Amino acid sequence: MGEVTVIGGGLAGTECAYQLARLGHRVTLREMKPQRRSPAHKSDHLAELVCSNSFRSDNPESAIGMLHQELRWAGSMILRSADAHRVPAGDALAVDREGFAAAVTAALAEEAGVRVVPGEVTELPEGVVVIATGPLTSDALAAALAPLVGEKLYFYDAIAPIVSADSVDLSIAFRQSRYGKGGGDDYLNLPMTEAEYTSFVDEVTRGQQVAPHGFEEARFFEGCLPIEVMASRGRDVLAFGPMKPVGLTDPRTGKRPHAVVQLRMEDRAGTAYNLVGFQTRLSWPEQKRIFQGFIPGLRNAEFLRMGQIHRNTFIDSPRLLSKDLSLRAEPRLFFAGQISGVEGYVESAACGFLVSQMVHARLGGPPESAAPPPATTAMGALYRHVTGEAHPDGHAYQPSNVIFGLFPPLPGRVKKADKRARYAERGRRDFQAWLASRPGRAPLQEALTA
Repeated sequence: MGEVTVIGGGLAGTECAYQLARLGHRVTLREMKPQRRSPAHKSDHLAELVCSNSFRSDNPESAIGMLHQELRWAGSMILRSADAHRVPAGDALAVDREGFAAAVTAALAEEAGVRVVPGEVTELPEGVVVIATGPLTSDALAAALAPLVGEKLYFYDAIAPIVSADSVDLSIAFRQSRYGKGGGDDYLNLPMTEAEYTSFVDEVTRGQQVAPHGFEEARFFEGCLPIEVMASRGRDVLAFGPMKPVGLTDPRTGKRPHAVVQLRMEDRAGTAYNLVGFQTRLSWPEQKRIFQGFIPGLRNAEFLRMGQIHRNTFIDSPRLLSKDLSLRAEPRLFFAGQISGVEGYVESAACGFLVSQMVHARLGGPPESAAPPPATTAMGALYRHVTGEAHPDGHAYQPSNVIFGLFPPLPGRVKKADKRARYAERGRRDFQAWLASRPGRAPLQEALTA
């Protein structure tokens, strides 16, 4: 078979490299760590999770849950590693981030067809190349790509703080999942009265923020807004967003709180918790002052990681990429993951998987290997987003998670309560038929036939 260079050791790059090796190709995986790290990276492992440790809902009747299942059926190394290192999180798939990254790193090290070469890539290598550098593409590589992709697009993506579990006041916090999902007590909840919530919102709104560089316009992904941006949109926005109290009852009062701060387990041992939805660009001193002083239960909180802000780079994929996700101006270059405009860990892995199939077809595999999954599937819907097929003409391309809005409409009239189940049923049927028809499908069916 052929030789491929994959640049970027995140979820898209590692999934792509693994699948290409499984298909018989020789892969050089270029990752700048440990010689150099972006400001958000701390670990030497591949597939480091720099934001949340959650892969979001695992419910097969949600769009992201459908994508989880499809990747499992396709033999995804990323989903296998996530399942092996999951931690309690209601109906979400959350992972022990260190265990997960170590498992991905080990899987690539054990794959004979993959050679990992550390060090920053500043010029595009020869031959077939997959660009999977994610939202933190280095300035040098971005400069090398600029003549081919034109204007560099970006928005800002924020990271939520993590606190030590033993520093949370358990006389205030109560264990409960919304509506008893999952184990029923997977989250720690910090309840707020209306007065406490109002004071908190006022302080967040007034808090000092880390400003972007003067030449950068702050553009945020709507699905990952900083709390101060949400608070600035109205006093009640947070209470209807990440601090919504629905499905929760404070056992001390027997009533639903006015608002809550939910803490999600960060590691299997339960030593650290993430402040769910609390991505922020507040300065670090302001985070400590506001979160300790105005969130009940965090007065003595030990912060293991403060919230951060970072630039997220992506290209205008519908305009720049062909149907096989290669660059029209330079067809030997393929783009995978968040740099192509998908948002989220699982979406990045799925994009890496799709690109591996496209590259396989380019390098001598059966031409039908490049056929994407049907649009009715989660992976097919994500492909429709990247290629622009899911959007009307003139649509301003922005990164997106996999959502039902990317799927073709259901035929006929369907009750609102039945739509999710119908989407899932249709997608499951069509994805399994697509998978079964794949040429040389044995490597892709391990999970489906297990």
